[in-house]
Amino acid sequence: MKFNHKSVLLDECIQGLNIKTDGIYVDGTLGGAGHSKEILKRLSNKGLLIGIDRDKEALEAAKENLKQYNNIIYVHGNHDDIDKILENNNIEKVDGILLDLGVSSYQLDERNRGFSYMGDNTLDMRMDKTQKFTAKDIINKYKEEELANIIYQYGEEKFSRKISKNICKARQIKEIETTKELVEIIERSIPKAKQAKGHPAKRVFQALRIEVNNEIEPLYNTVVNSIKCLREEGRLCIITFHSLEDRAVKNAYNDAEGKCTCPKELPYCVCEIESYGKVINKKAIIANKKEQEENSRSKSAKLRVFERKM
Repeated sequence: MKFNHKSVLLDECIQGLNIKTDGIYVDGTLGGAGHSKEILKRLSNKGLLIGIDRDKEALEAAKENLKQYNNIIYVHGNHDDIDKILENNNIEKVDGILLDLGVSSYQLDERNRGFSYMGDNTLDMRMDKTQKFTAKDIINKYKEEELANIIYQYGEEKFSRKISKNICKARQIKEIETTKELVEIIERSIPKAKQAKGHPAKRVFQALRIEVNNEIEPLYNTVVNSIKCLREEGRLCIITFHSLEDRAVKNAYNDAEGKCTCPKELPYCVCEIESYGKVINKKAIIANKKEQEENSRSKSAKLRVFERKM
């Protein structure tokens, strides 16, 4: 199994983490371990990395890629449970956490996983193959309005209601089982004149992936929990690829910063808002032109960094 994945904003993430050689770091989205390898290069034998991934195949690939390192703990789990994972490993606080959200290049390339709208494969889209809920369940069991709302909210697809209506019509005749069947329905639902920019199924497949893997709903709390797991001056670096992800991260960072809400005329603060630290970059960091040309996935990537203060 070959896990091809170009790490997005690699140098920027390493700089953002401000790595200490003897520190404890978490890669909550281990994937192909590109970010993790660069972290481990900067750690001494006293340092430690905890690598977390929902995808068992990703973990196995990472173990092979990082086989020369012995100061790493591999965890099959979800970064949403980062506080519990650290507790289970008797770790109270860490010096840095990295989250590279979204789907990996490997998962897209492995057509049988059903993430890609290219080819003809089972409607799956599970990052964690041990979970039972799949994209096929959404397409065949969700009510028309619920399906339309998901496609519109998570995919920002203007023709969500027409697509949902046609999906529900098609499944009355037979169960929709493959990516090809779904793509054909989507293509019939969107006017040809509106299909010129990008693949017509791209936004729908994004929406289904987000729903299957529950990527947005817990994200705000995940960010807050991650911040609370940091030591003094510890850094949290999060890469997002979707406006809803970025908004959740930005809002959580701003709330964790705890800006005073008192009127300016008051001589001192009375609102007693708790601050957990500060946002390092007020404006999201994006990939430079060279990286965007070499890796198309980086075009939508945004990096935000938060530093813990006690």
